[in-house]
Amino acid sequence: MVVLAAKRKIWNSKSILFILPVLVVLVFLDFYPISYSIYISFTNFGEFHFFNYTLIGLSNYIRIVKSGFLWQLLLQNAIYAVGSVALFAPLGFIIALVMNQKGLRGKTFYRTAILFPWAYPAFITILIWQGMLDYRFGIVNELLEKVGLKPIYWLGTPGTAMLSIIMVNLWLSFPYYTYVFTSAMQSIPSELYEAAEMDGYGPFGRLRTIIIPMLSRQIAFVVIFGFIFTWNNFYIPFLLTGGGPGTSTQILITYSYYSAFSYLQFGIGAAYSVISILVLLVIVVIANHYSKMMTVLY
Repeated sequence: MVVLAAKRKIWNSKSILFILPVLVVLVFLDFYPISYSIYISFTNFGEFHFFNYTLIGLSNYIRIVKSGFLWQLLLQNAIYAVGSVALFAPLGFIIALVMNQKGLRGKTFYRTAILFPWAYPAFITILIWQGMLDYRFGIVNELLEKVGLKPIYWLGTPGTAMLSIIMVNLWLSFPYYTYVFTSAMQSIPSELYEAAEMDGYGPFGRLRTIIIPMLSRQIAFVVIFGFIFTWNNFYIPFLLTGGGPGTSTQILITYSYYSAFSYLQFGIGAAYSVISILVLLVIVVIANHYSKMMTVLY
């Protein structure tokens, strides 16, 4: 017993050495930045207190709440996240359903083609979309004019600008979720489909009684994790519209960046990022309570 205990102790010591590099990376790239951001959100760190900032308690958070702009950011963040999920989740499901049909020719080609929007570098895709949505020279407005419609200020008016960042997010996101649904559908035993056919169920009957119930956990996974990813998806609104026109497409994470690096109010910017994380945590806890999302991960 003493020998076994000694061997376990040696093994445990060696195992710590194996995970030590990962722990170091996590501390310097995750834990330290997050902890420091939380700390400076309680300070007056900014342009006039860059080297001699001090703790000021909840003043930054009180200032944000009193400004009234927080509620606009929360609303725009919710529209961006919910609007994106409401589009790419059903679209990914429908495309996966079509590609999972028996007798469909060219499945390999379709699966490869669908992967391109997701595999291509996102920032290049966003810049391409920015050119395509340009009012004067964009191909989207040229196509509208050819069918007799008036050109649209896609990135120049608040409503269409928000719609534009949702569309670009849809283009970048739906391939991944299509593959999530496709792999889940392929794991459904073929015997269930055969039994449903023998019982007289048609395509919609099989969809209602087999596919949707069997994919309920994957649907929860796509909706919740898609919402989490989109809520903090910085680069699309930042690169496509810059938060404009005005502040109509600003979300919490982009305004946190502008507060810190454009207005040099680092304490305020950190407070916005902390608020964004807290709101997201509350939403995730509530969503997880009403779903079985975590069973997908285990």
